[in-house]
Amino acid sequence: MHSNLVLVSLLADQSSPYCEQDRKMDVNSIRDAFDRVAKKQKLSYSKTQEVIDQITQEISGSIEKIQNAHNSDSRSDYKALLADLKTKIKEMAPLTLLEGTQKDLNVALSKYSKPLEKSFNPDISKAYRNVDLDTATVNYVIASHFYRQGLFDIGDCFVTEAMEPESIASIRSPYVEMYQILEAVKSRNLEPALKWATSNCSKLTANGSDLIVKLHQMQFVEILQRGNRDEALKYARIHLAPFASDHLVEIQKLMGCLLWAGRLEQSPYPDLVSPANWDKLAEELTRQFCGFLGQSFESPLGVTVAAGFQALPPLLKFMNVMWGKKQEWQSMKQLPIPVELDDEFQFHSVFVCPVSKEQATDDNPPMLMPCGHVLCKQSIVKMSKNLSKPFKCPYCPTDIDSNLCKPLCF
Repeated sequence: MHSNLVLVSLLADQSSPYCEQDRKMDVNSIRDAFDRVAKKQKLSYSKTQEVIDQITQEISGSIEKIQNAHNSDSRSDYKALLADLKTKIKEMAPLTLLEGTQKDLNVALSKYSKPLEKSFNPDISKAYRNVDLDTATVNYVIASHFYRQGLFDIGDCFVTEAMEPESIASIRSPYVEMYQILEAVKSRNLEPALKWATSNCSKLTANGSDLIVKLHQMQFVEILQRGNRDEALKYARIHLAPFASDHLVEIQKLMGCLLWAGRLEQSPYPDLVSPANWDKLAEELTRQFCGFLGQSFESPLGVTVAAGFQALPPLLKFMNVMWGKKQEWQSMKQLPIPVELDDEFQFHSVFVCPVSKEQATDDNPPMLMPCGHVLCKQSIVKMSKNLSKPFKCPYCPTDIDSNLCKPLCF
């Protein structure tokens, strides 16, 4: 039940980017098989049409002969003509003519099912690894995903079935608040969003976000669009003036809009009333709200599933080769093959030690040397004779004291 809920949610969430790009797979073999079927089908159709045309031509000829012989009123002539038509069609052997192309089409169709089965119904259990998971943590992640997506009924159902309402209940209420604000924004009611942004103004400023200014600007435009020039000017003096030092250009633009009250679509600034502005506002609000909760803008579970979906095909190919070494696969700490993921799944930079040519890991982190160059820890240990002697930086003439090397955040 739990896994079904998760899959339904992930597949149904069309707003997530991974629903755009999480369906990519290698379809070359399927395309080639389809092209072969299409080619055989065209040949079969062409041959069938050719045979039908021949039969039609013979029948039309016989009908014409029968009509010409009508005046003689001789049934023997009719019978002779029909017998002659039957003989010609029999000699033509239409079924034999169609048998070859139809057989080729049937063969192509039977082969077409194999790449379909391989690509769309693979045995993904081959890529499974025995991993000890903390059930409580997994349940927390799944419940968070549902609440993060606004699927509160499904989330409540999951929490009840997982029998962990106490440990997960605390994550529900913040998302309820977020979606109440977002629903208000969809209705072009900015009051809840402004109230939330005002109460979190210091945090937004610390994050470098100008969300509160955007909200006030949008509210100003809404007032002005209703034709209330005086009310809009009063609102600007109270709520926009404090931000003039950092947003002077935007505020000057809004002041120019006062001349176009009620008809901003005809003004030099029609972009201010674009529906896209509301979508961007809702996205920024969601991003900041999730950030305050210590969550990423995208659902962590959704991103994980999307990345796993993209990595699954090469893993399955690898496991088909290594099926006899399943135990070795279970004990590997790193993937033995490169798995390329799209840019949206690149969250951290990758450092490769210029000396050892190996990628940095938690056990072998990048180390900043006093000269400013960076090497992996194991390279520094080796070059310094197990941290006992100074060594020369391979990129500059500086003598390096290994004790002064500092690990970088990784």
